[in-house]
Amino acid sequence: MDGGARLRVTLLGEFQASRGGAALTVAGARLQGLLARLALAGGRAVEQSALIDAIWAEDPPTGPAHALQALVSRLRRTLGSASDITQVAGGYRLEVDAADVDALRFEQLAAAGRERLRAGDTIAAAALLGEAVTLWGDRPGTEPTVVTAIAPAAATRLAHVSVEAVADLADAELSLGRADAASAHLTALLAENPVHERAAALLMDALAAQGRQAEALALYERVRATLADNLGTDPGAALRERHLSLLRAEQPAPQASPSNLPAGAPDQLHRA
Repeated sequence: MDGGARLRVTLLGEFQASRGGAALTVAGARLQGLLARLALAGGRAVEQSALIDAIWAEDPPTGPAHALQALVSRLRRTLGSASDITQVAGGYRLEVDAADVDALRFEQLAAAGRERLRAGDTIAAAALLGEAVTLWGDRPGTEPTVVTAIAPAAATRLAHVSVEAVADLADAELSLGRADAASAHLTALLAENPVHERAAALLMDALAAQGRQAEALALYERVRATLADNLGTDPGAALRERHLSLLRAEQPAPQASPSNLPAGAPDQLHRA
């Protein structure tokens, strides 16, 4: 095994560790949990107490520090390099870059993409956000299983960021005239998150841009009904404004009222 190759850890979707393109077998929930918790730190040290809480939660073993040390030794053997995990004052650190942990790379890309979107650089935003969304997979908003087990708050944060990244990507795509791509992303997002109002508003824009006003109006009604049934609320201002705009666009232009005066009457009045 090439101990010099970079270690990579996949936490989004199915858990995996690899080195030099070769998968490593990390067997058992505790061993996977230890690697996942260290990987989430992105090369920073993690205190022993935090690792113990993440791995054993409400049922710590007798002598938790020794149990953790034994688990670290097993993980070192599994990874094939003792230098992968360094013991530091009060804890351990994994020799890994944030770019080599997909969850951390995803957050970096999503943040950079949103920054570019706000700055009006939609081409760069679409590229960054597209890469971020690809890293996540096909179910944005779903908390990663292995992260949920060892860091529930981080799993919730990642799921939230994933949804916003898809909405940001669609926003960038719409600005670039890619309404069809935006529609595909937003339709999938709303299937899993039916009361996400920003996604619904963007999808209404995308549908309208494709000449599908009737579908946009139907979408508004579905979201309105779902908000009322699930949350007891009405749509926010952004959705209501889009709805009104679409309704106005569908109304026929007012026709000028025909004059009741006979032909030539203005001339006759003028001469009078």
